[in-house]
Amino acid sequence: MYLKMYFSIKRILLTGIYSICFFACSKKDNGNTTQEKFVLSDKMMATMQIAEASEQPLKSKMHFYGKITADNNRMIEIFPVVGGNVTAVYVELGDYVKKNQLLATIRSAEVAGYEKELDDARNDLIMAKNNLKVVQELYEGKLSTDKDVLEAQSQLEKAQTQLMRVQEIYQIYSMKKGAIYEVRSPINGFVIQKNINQDMLLRSDKTDNIFDIAELSEVWAIVNINESDIGQVHLGLEAEITTLSYPDKKFYGKVDKIYNIIDPDSKTMKARVKLQNPEFLLKPDMRAYIKLTHVDKKKMLCIPSSAIIFDKGKNYVVLYKDRDNVSITEVEIYKQVDETTYISKGLLPGDKVMTHNQLLVYQAIAE
Repeated sequence: MYLKMYFSIKRILLTGIYSICFFACSKKDNGNTTQEKFVLSDKMMATMQIAEASEQPLKSKMHFYGKITADNNRMIEIFPVVGGNVTAVYVELGDYVKKNQLLATIRSAEVAGYEKELDDARNDLIMAKNNLKVVQELYEGKLSTDKDVLEAQSQLEKAQTQLMRVQEIYQIYSMKKGAIYEVRSPINGFVIQKNINQDMLLRSDKTDNIFDIAELSEVWAIVNINESDIGQVHLGLEAEITTLSYPDKKFYGKVDKIYNIIDPDSKTMKARVKLQNPEFLLKPDMRAYIKLTHVDKKKMLCIPSSAIIFDKGKNYVVLYKDRDNVSITEVEIYKQVDETTYISKGLLPGDKVMTHNQLLVYQAIAE
């Protein structure tokens, strides 16, 4: 019995010793595992991207709404210079027209009056030439005086002047035979307003424009600035414009004019941004979403926003020195402006951070 108890105690003791040795070895192995240095693989090295922390002027973005308008300096309002019946209209709203292109024709009694003046001026010129010829012949035969010749020459000059005047009127107002007044485009551009239709009767005292033609290779974005933001808006601010029609496309310009009055209806002040529009994507009266960038004199350390890793309520970045020296550090964010994040604590100028595949590295190191 005692022998049996002896062997049982011996077996328990041996088991305990083996267990202690096993856990000691396991702990030692685990300790070796946690102490292993993380090294970037060749594949990771080939695909990773890094950026250097640097001090940059502090920027802030202001967000506003506005609309696209035609450049007033590139827009022409066309008014009818005569009244009459509209015989034809050759363009529609939104059409692109070239300079001197025919837009409409109007049959007018006023043009008929100018047509009569033209015929009279031509006849007067013929008569003045004939009269001068006769007077000169009489002068050669000593049947007229120098005064008669001078008077005949004066009448000829008056007739020539009158004919030139009427011809210029015809040319300026594009008048044609048959009492027709032609409405032509003075510039290349788009028809953005049309207030004329075929068979319409235009009064001679009509003061409304019948066409608006705008050259849209350059347009304006009019910004509505809230009163609380007026102090931060000044000339030269960089502007980024997006529209509902092209939400993924951005247009860039600068504030080049501030209208220093408050609109009584919207209670906003307006500013203007000139935009290049070579493909004519931007149309007048489009609604626009406008970001104005204010650049402060103060500088702060910044990195690309893509480098930031948010985990467990904190922000981290992966620091990179070389493939054998990669670590995780916590950072404090001062402000994020689009693709740039300003850092108030956690980095030094010149520190390199991973901006691509950093999440995989972070998870591998943090485990």
